[in-house]
Amino acid sequence: MDFGVMLILFLIACISYLIMIYGKMLQKRGQLPTGPIPLPIVGNVFQVNNYNIAKSLMKMSKKYGPVFTLYFGSKPSLILCGYETMKEALINQTEQFGGRGSYPVFDRYTKHNDLGFSNGEKWKELRRFALQTLRNFGMGKRSIEERIQEEIQFLLKELRKTNKSPFEPKHIICQSVSNVFCSILFGSRFDYEDKALRNIICSIDDNFKLMSSSWGLLYNIYPEIMDYLPGPHRKIMANHLILRHILEDLIKAHQETLDPDNPRDYIDVFLMKMEKEKNNPASYFCMETLIMTMHTLLYGGTDTVTTTLEYSILILMKFPEIAEKVQEEINEVIGQNRPPATEDRKKMPYTDAVIHELQRFIDVAPLSLPHLVTMDTQLLGFKIPKDTRVISVLSSVHYDPTQYEKPEVFNPANFLDQNGCFKSSDALMVFSAGKRICPGEVLARMEMFLYFTTLLQNFTFKSLDSRENIDLTPTGGRFLNMPQTFQCCAIPR
Repeated sequence: MDFGVMLILFLIACISYLIMIYGKMLQKRGQLPTGPIPLPIVGNVFQVNNYNIAKSLMKMSKKYGPVFTLYFGSKPSLILCGYETMKEALINQTEQFGGRGSYPVFDRYTKHNDLGFSNGEKWKELRRFALQTLRNFGMGKRSIEERIQEEIQFLLKELRKTNKSPFEPKHIICQSVSNVFCSILFGSRFDYEDKALRNIICSIDDNFKLMSSSWGLLYNIYPEIMDYLPGPHRKIMANHLILRHILEDLIKAHQETLDPDNPRDYIDVFLMKMEKEKNNPASYFCMETLIMTMHTLLYGGTDTVTTTLEYSILILMKFPEIAEKVQEEINEVIGQNRPPATEDRKKMPYTDAVIHELQRFIDVAPLSLPHLVTMDTQLLGFKIPKDTRVISVLSSVHYDPTQYEKPEVFNPANFLDQNGCFKSSDALMVFSAGKRICPGEVLARMEMFLYFTTLLQNFTFKSLDSRENIDLTPTGGRFLNMPQTFQCCAIPR
């Protein structure tokens, strides 16, 4: 057969296939809330600002409403915007919206054997176990609070070594925050120069950057294709494997020294659970779930708290009068002779308000991890079929003008009543909401208060530039809102 004829037949077959796929997309679209018309294969990718996806989706919601459909590639996602919408879906219908949607940058590695990206009974059991273990350590001989306070002292020591000279705070804070979770998971902290700690931090930080890049976005949309293409996205799996090897070595050492009567950490408790259920073929407690669950916990417990603290320093250098008021409250309630404790929080309404406003304003995770509708349901009059992927725009809650007056302005008064007492707000979903709320929420809140107050108790942070020139515009915007790189000086008080 003539080559030209073969080429024409091939092109006709390809076009027919694309038409069939596009027809299915449009048929599926007709069953979901309205949204912009998708293109074949790429969907609505070119209609979204890749550098600030959350802001782009919030802009679309003004045209299509608080619930609309968007296609990343050929698969639809339900987009939720605004506090009332999020409350109705994630809280009032927590069972219906409680599944975990596909997220290939993690799924392709964890294969749904972890705490964050599994579903059904496996997720329920692993989450229940993790929460119970963390609570037990919180009530043990050496509480989580004591572990945090101890680690902060190492951080203070490193900050004093800067001797008022300029430094970038991110790396040193990340070492300290990561060590808190390492202490809980592995039973002991690492020296800041330890190669294992450095590899843990570098692999996690590098992956967050890759996941927030265009390569990470493409991988999440077209994983079957990207697996076979060269590019920076291939380093995501390599970084996952670096962390895996570290965890395998730590687990092996724990197996050799395990004392069932004196569990030291999360690994010990999990190994004991594995031994207890070794004869149960349906058990979810096996070596692979231990590795993957620790993997996910380290990711969740490292960069988000680190980024929030780093960003907080930058913001308070922009608003030094707010930092001074926090330091005045610290002087009144805690003084300079003892480290802050979690019980101090209830006596420090202004500091508590500042921390909550920092979390709202920073909006560290502008988009929640994807949810999945577990059963046919309705939302704001729309029929939502089972297995629909859901993206919650958390930025739309934190910057919802119906919940916060002038949300673009940093203002601790958002969390203070007329008498100066702390006022909580349900429109703060830093850790998401509903059944899929971050299992490390309590720990992260404790860390944030203890780190924040101890740092301001001991130091005043000075910018190298005038406050007018401090730029609070975030970088990233796909996975994490991160501050632009900056230096500062830690001036002892």
